[in-house]
Amino acid sequence: MEAKFQMFLILLAVLAGVALLARRINVAPAILLLLAGIALAFVPGMPTVELPPELVLLVFLPPLIYSASVAMSWREFKSNLRPIILLSVGCVIFTAFAVAAATHFLIGLPWSIGFLLGAIVAPPDVVAPLAIARKLGMPRRILVVLEGEGLANDATALILYRFAVVAISTGLFSLPKATGTFAAIVVCEILFGVAVGWLSLRARHHARDPQIEITLSLITPYLAYWIPEHLGGSGVIATVACGLYISWNGPLLISSATRLQGIFFWDLVIYLVEGLLFLLTGFQMRLLFEKSKAFPLGDILIATALVAIIVILARFAWVYPATYLPRLLSKRIRQRDPTPSWQAVFVVAFTGVRGAVSLAAALALPLALPGGAPFPYRDMILFVAFGVIFITLVGLGLGLPPVVRWLGVTKDGSTEHLAEHEAEIAARRAALDAALKSLDAITDDRQLSDEVVKLLRARHETRSNQLPNSLDPDAHDVSVAGAALTRELIVAERKFIHLLLRDGKITDETRRHIERDLDLEEASLSNREYRKMPL
Repeated sequence: MEAKFQMFLILLAVLAGVALLARRINVAPAILLLLAGIALAFVPGMPTVELPPELVLLVFLPPLIYSASVAMSWREFKSNLRPIILLSVGCVIFTAFAVAAATHFLIGLPWSIGFLLGAIVAPPDVVAPLAIARKLGMPRRILVVLEGEGLANDATALILYRFAVVAISTGLFSLPKATGTFAAIVVCEILFGVAVGWLSLRARHHARDPQIEITLSLITPYLAYWIPEHLGGSGVIATVACGLYISWNGPLLISSATRLQGIFFWDLVIYLVEGLLFLLTGFQMRLLFEKSKAFPLGDILIATALVAIIVILARFAWVYPATYLPRLLSKRIRQRDPTPSWQAVFVVAFTGVRGAVSLAAALALPLALPGGAPFPYRDMILFVAFGVIFITLVGLGLGLPPVVRWLGVTKDGSTEHLAEHEAEIAARRAALDAALKSLDAITDDRQLSDEVVKLLRARHETRSNQLPNSLDPDAHDVSVAGAALTRELIVAERKFIHLLLRDGKITDETRRHIERDLDLEEASLSNREYRKMPL
């Protein structure tokens, strides 16, 4: 146990160091973490670290999906439902069949094994590409489509994966029955996820204690995921439905104290889960290298290269027709949803990075068939799955920033960000005006002292003056200078409060109360600050 804990501390130290390096050289942390895991796996004396598939599918995956679902806007998800479904369901199925056909005709794999391999490598990852895309400042709709796809495609892939494993194990497969089962799973999981979201929000609203509410929020994704997964579903769709329900209905039921503490808690949890996931994925290279000795190295490399090329090309072959054909066939779609630029479509097609879920699905393959015979091609599937993750994460991940800049997509994102920030300022002013009207109504209805009303109006005026009147460069520079000076004044206050504490004039409890107000004011500055998008 002590050795395992020491290994865990080493992984955390590597995670922090690699994340710091990634920030310095401006590379996606997921890429460096995967490479660091591979390098550490071959360090002499380093113990073998196996990635249990249940750790990914049952422990890591639920909070990742839930957190992304809560962060997703239900309105944006719904308005982009057609491209999201086309990618998360259609593209995954198309890719699985493309891999099955290519591996069957070119390297002689049985159809069932090829389809199983296709189901494993078909779903793009939700973590790495989005982290890169957000940093590049791409248009909002591209981010929404990619995130929506990443949330739902694991469900399609895992259901196909189970169908394939059953077909290989029993030799039986019925397409009509599989289709009906797939539809039933989707409907039942959506209903179950909404029910779990409703129950979670009511329980948290009645708890009225941040620690209890955050604990309940941590239980929520596992409740939404584990029960459907145990009953034969994927659990992913239920978790997505639960997160979207809470995202839309939670703001008026969750207290401000819970929200502030919950944001920090969930940011830390997701940071650790994502980092450890890519680091442990890299560690599997040593185990896979040892297993690969049972196969001719040339055959494994050919199979890996073939499957990687197929999954990349299959995405392009699906995305372009799925974008343009519906608009050619339907006038209603053309009017409601104008055709996006080919550059935006190219970026969506290019962003097909595979992640740890594919490796976990491969690791979860049974060792033997029901009759006792070894599961066919199991070790080769493991190696190919890891190879596809490595090629797409490192190759496409490093290639995405220059491709996006070359296509000029970030310029559209910058323009969109300016418009969003203008709308944010307008919304803040409108909210302040609504609060002022409410204050006037309260003053008329209640006997309030002039001092109280004067204090409240002064607060309102201060908050209104903090909002910029314009986003032109001069106003922006003034706003930045004001924010920087405000931070200097906050630092001065902190130093003075610390001196009072050292001199024994205030207690630690008093210092913490004052410090919390200063922290909130500084966080408010960062929240209001306009950040220029990369061009």
